[in-house]
Amino acid sequence: MQKKKYLLPLIMLLIFEAVAVTLWLTKDNLFYLFNFSYIGISISLGLFLFIRKYKYARRIVQLLVGLYMLVYLGLICSENMQIEGFWYYLFTGVFEAATIHYAVAKIFGPLVFGRGWCGYACWTAMVLDFLPYKVPQRPRKKIGWIRYVAFAASLIFVSALFLAKVGNIERIMFFAFIIGNALYYGVGVALAFAFKDNRAFCKYICPITVFLKPASYFSLLRVKCDKEKCVSCGKCKKICPMDVDVTDNSRKRENGTECILCMECVKNCPKNALK
Repeated sequence: MQKKKYLLPLIMLLIFEAVAVTLWLTKDNLFYLFNFSYIGISISLGLFLFIRKYKYARRIVQLLVGLYMLVYLGLICSENMQIEGFWYYLFTGVFEAATIHYAVAKIFGPLVFGRGWCGYACWTAMVLDFLPYKVPQRPRKKIGWIRYVAFAASLIFVSALFLAKVGNIERIMFFAFIIGNALYYGVGVALAFAFKDNRAFCKYICPITVFLKPASYFSLLRVKCDKEKCVSCGKCKKICPMDVDVTDNSRKRENGTECILCMECVKNCPKNALK
């Protein structure tokens, strides 16, 4: 029984290693072996530390993966890993960089690990999670439609560049990455303080969630409640940064596709009813 606890970190590592080796061999590029091996090791380390009840397990993964993608891939390698970069590579018909990243982490990956990207790898949330409102102080607002506007705006922006046959689009994508991140951080911090909720940006603005939410509905990894142990104290819902009702095991539970697998509910359940 003790050894079974460590199966999840091992399985996650094997999944990322399979992706790493497959892309390395099919694309004939050693970078993919390093890239996905590094991310897989980082995530597996975080899961291992969580099992060992280390308080900052998830935060370590956020920093390891988030800084790697923001600083190394984004700033040093000049790769736009934001949604504009995805549209750019998609329109050029190249299955590289952002298109691979989105396929693995945000389009097909959520079928396995839901919105784990948001909880463990997003470099925007990495910063926002350091703000003081880790538990939402106010009821969730019904303005999630803004994410679809942001999603459409990114698509229109990149489409316009291609339709206008603008030169040196790759350079424009790099500056779009810099400006886009500055806007994300600025808006994210402002909303966190305005709504007293660190994750307000994720709930209302982030365009990536348009990809993440549909597949997350079918996620294999999800928090489940043991009804026999649950005493309906409500602590899990109060502590959840995304307002998810984890006591409901159905796929249609309240804000079910918003779960970022942060495991705060699991850590704070007084009866160990959540797994």
